[in-house]
Amino acid sequence: MTHTFVIAEAGVNHNGSVDLALQLVDVAKASGADAVKFQTFRAETLVTPSAVKAPYQDRTTSASESQFEMLQRLQLSADDHRKLIQHCRKIGIQFLSSPFDIQSADLLDEMGLPIYKVPSGEITNLPFLRHLARKKKPLIVSTGMSTLGEVEEAVQVLQVDGAKQITLLHCVTEYPAPFDQVNLRAMLTLKAAFGLSVGYSDHTTGIEVAVAAVALGAEVIEKHLTMDRSLPGPDHHASLEPNEFEKMVAAIRHIETALGTGIKKAAPCELQNIPIARKSVVSSQALPVGHRIVSGDLEIKRPGTGLAPKFLPAMIGRTLRTSVDRDEVLTWDHFA
Repeated sequence: MTHTFVIAEAGVNHNGSVDLALQLVDVAKASGADAVKFQTFRAETLVTPSAVKAPYQDRTTSASESQFEMLQRLQLSADDHRKLIQHCRKIGIQFLSSPFDIQSADLLDEMGLPIYKVPSGEITNLPFLRHLARKKKPLIVSTGMSTLGEVEEAVQVLQVDGAKQITLLHCVTEYPAPFDQVNLRAMLTLKAAFGLSVGYSDHTTGIEVAVAAVALGAEVIEKHLTMDRSLPGPDHHASLEPNEFEKMVAAIRHIETALGTGIKKAAPCELQNIPIARKSVVSSQALPVGHRIVSGDLEIKRPGTGLAPKFLPAMIGRTLRTSVDRDEVLTWDHFA
């Protein structure tokens, strides 16, 4: 059975509070997630003061606050990162973070981050991708907003510069993402095009699309987690609350089990039902020893403990060597 790597995307849903971030770590662990992921950036190295917010950010944050000011409020310090990493180790969940610049990537490297998560917005930032590739660590790359050609260029750069293990996540960068624009089959296109591990970073409401992605073969699922969807902030509205996240993980684990081996055969639980649900050839009436069978002497009924219906034609014309009662289940022992 495969194991889907489930990432609880805490992102910036800590609202700049390390205490709230620690709560998100605890909830992620309790939900059954394999990892909890944050974002590592400094506002001054990420955006210009004049950069505008995305429409979804305008809808969920104060109109008087610029993107730069919003990000300043949401960034975590190096000490915050250390506290989160220590707590993750203590309770047994993998700490991950998405760096948004070279300095942030180096900071995470110094802290022993084992895997880099590349955010969708950096897919065309080839100098940044080269820097990450040279660290020789596994990369999980979100591909939101990108074309297949842009993904191809990014993969080539990563592989040329030394990346050995790359997982591509299909993603739609909108919060929440409309169901009719998810295009989940694009995840399979990534798999076919590059032969790499694939997964899905889900920004839809609810859990069904993430679960469907696992059924289609996603090896990694990423989903935003919040303590409360009504909290102020850019991503809370498109996130799952703790009980919902737990249900999603449980559903994913059920799907993993249900996918099975692909070998078509009776399941162990079905074996006891085969003789009950299937049918056999039975006598339509009481018949004496020596009777020569004609078609009207035979019927097909449950149980399936005798000769299968496919043998009915071979029974016509045979002679009984024992008498039979009406509805008696027939076997080859009944015939001479």
